[in-house]
Amino acid sequence: MPANSFLGVFAKSPLKPLEEHINMVHECSQGLVPFFDAVFSQDWKEAQKQQKSISNMEKQADSLKRELRMSLPGGIFMPINRQDILDLLTQQDKIANKAKDISGRILGRELEIPEPMQEQFKVYLDRCLDATQQAKIVINELDELLEAGFKGREVRLVEGMIKELDKIEDDTDVMQVKMRKQLRELESGINPVDVMFLYNIIEWVGDLADISERVGSRLELMLAN
Repeated sequence: MPANSFLGVFAKSPLKPLEEHINMVHECSQGLVPFFDAVFSQDWKEAQKQQKSISNMEKQADSLKRELRMSLPGGIFMPINRQDILDLLTQQDKIANKAKDISGRILGRELEIPEPMQEQFKVYLDRCLDATQQAKIVINELDELLEAGFKGREVRLVEGMIKELDKIEDDTDVMQVKMRKQLRELESGINPVDVMFLYNIIEWVGDLADISERVGSRLELMLAN
């Protein structure tokens, strides 16, 4: 088969839309930074504005997800298994959903983060968002992986990126334990219902890293196959 004809088979590769989706998902999760800045200062008008932005980006990610699902080819010349792509897409989408859930829950209750927790919470949030950033970097290597035929130096490079993603997720697990301990020390002075919501938010922020790690795990399984 001539080179151009062969490349034409892959002209509608799903890899580029998958990369576009993770880029939007990551941008959505990054919206939590200005959102929490507003929450820390109890500027609920600004928090509402930032939550709306997060919600809009989550909708855009949903649209990209639907487009990819509808247009995903089922032919024999797919560079990677169709179901693997769908599984990866599902995990990516959960990151945007979680960011929307976090911001919506906090705004809906106007839930304050206790001032003594704010500094450590910001460090924790930033590290969880490092995971979404790393997931984005990993997925954006898919085109290079395809060009390399899913072997050789490019695979080893991506495997190293996935190991770094695992390390970031491990860091967030340790930080989450510290966040819970700090909240436990403060909870006697906080509305008990708010305490329950705060524990949920700590867990949900950690989910951003957990889900990002699962994105890496899905890609690792694809490479193994």
